[in-house]
Amino acid sequence: MPREADPATVIELLWARMQARDWPGVRALLADELVVDWYASLERIVGPENFVAVNAEYPEGWSIHVLSIVAEGDRVVSEVEVPHEGVGVFRAASFWTVHDGLVVEGREYWTTRGGDPAPEWRRPWVEAIADAR
Repeated sequence: MPREADPATVIELLWARMQARDWPGVRALLADELVVDWYASLERIVGPENFVAVNAEYPEGWSIHVLSIVAEGDRVVSEVEVPHEGVGVFRAASFWTVHDGLVVEGREYWTTRGGDPAPEWRRPWVEAIADAR
């Protein structure tokens, strides 16, 4: 990856290479000092090899659909949808920091579609989403 690559392109490539299961290609986009936090499960992934291993070992049956990528400076926000056969549909909002063409930090919030039941007390002010965009 050219060091002058813009951060949005780096994250676009990250998701494309993950979808392709191109693990050496994913590793090439990650800084040696990479740290990624998964707040829903309270896990921290330290180092690019661990990040690649966690994703490579995830049980098959998934695909990645990038919904949006927004960048400002070295900060990039991405939203992806990840259908997984037999498990359901996941969504992730990810907040990345990219320096010199490499991902150095990530904060990801993964959830399952409809995984949090809506409380009754909100019913007067909300409506159900039939099909999330």
